[in-house]
Amino acid sequence: MSFPLVPRGRLVGLSFGMMRSLRRGRGSDVANSRPYRTGDDIRAIDWASSARLSSARQTDEFVVRERFAEEAPRVVIACDLRPEMSYYAPPLPWLDKAAALRTCVELICEATADAGGFVGYLDLAEAQPYWEPPRSARKAWELRQERLGSAPFTASADTLERELAYLADHRHSVTSGSFVFVLSDFLSPPPERAWLSALERAWDVVPVVVQDPTWEQAFPDVGGLVVSFRDPRTGRIAPVRLTRREARARRRENETRLRGVLQSFHSLGLDWVVVSRADRAGALGSFLGWGETRLARRAA
Repeated sequence: MSFPLVPRGRLVGLSFGMMRSLRRGRGSDVANSRPYRTGDDIRAIDWASSARLSSARQTDEFVVRERFAEEAPRVVIACDLRPEMSYYAPPLPWLDKAAALRTCVELICEATADAGGFVGYLDLAEAQPYWEPPRSARKAWELRQERLGSAPFTASADTLERELAYLADHRHSVTSGSFVFVLSDFLSPPPERAWLSALERAWDVVPVVVQDPTWEQAFPDVGGLVVSFRDPRTGRIAPVRLTRREARARRRENETRLRGVLQSFHSLGLDWVVVSRADRAGALGSFLGWGETRLARRAA
């Protein structure tokens, strides 16, 4: 089971996968009917309507059905591989963010394959960008498996801004209407101008927020206990004793930070996904919620 790729809106002439665009072309949904013109495909003739019109007018009339085009969607996955995205790996009991990334990529590839689309991948973890333009979803997933199993988590703090700029330079691969799934914990979010630049290109940008619900979305009541903390800059771990007041303050800070990130997405008109579990069922539930929200908006 996968989630549906539901575009945020329908724009004239843009490809939105199995869901029709307003551009005329080959598809299953009828747009309208019109008189036959020289050069029209004979297979587009509506013979029943043509017969009725010919009978009414007592002359040979041919009616052609125009249909909405069905086009393969283009999907790009932009992965944040900062050191912080490798945290909480087993045997720690919290969210394994690296595993969650792999699960999200798998789900997005499957959704793209179900829609008959093409998927690409980008990360900037090394000196040279790891970039695969949109291609067959099955082939892309094979590449993703290989990459995400060996990629170093060494990207810089501004990696998301740089990734969006990189995609902007590949407009022939990332065309208008493309889905751009941005996978990150967004603890180092890109500036607003980076999002606005992406939206100006008519991309359907979807932030996927991968955060641990215990230590990043909130904070446990560890007042009076000695807790091991990792310095995100050096990776060093040191024991720290927090008071209850300090623990409550950290919880408020984390909750406020997450609300601020989501509010910024809302103000930009972005529909986000929050992933708090690395297992397939948990991550799929988050993506299904995203799809249901978009379907409900389209039906309203």
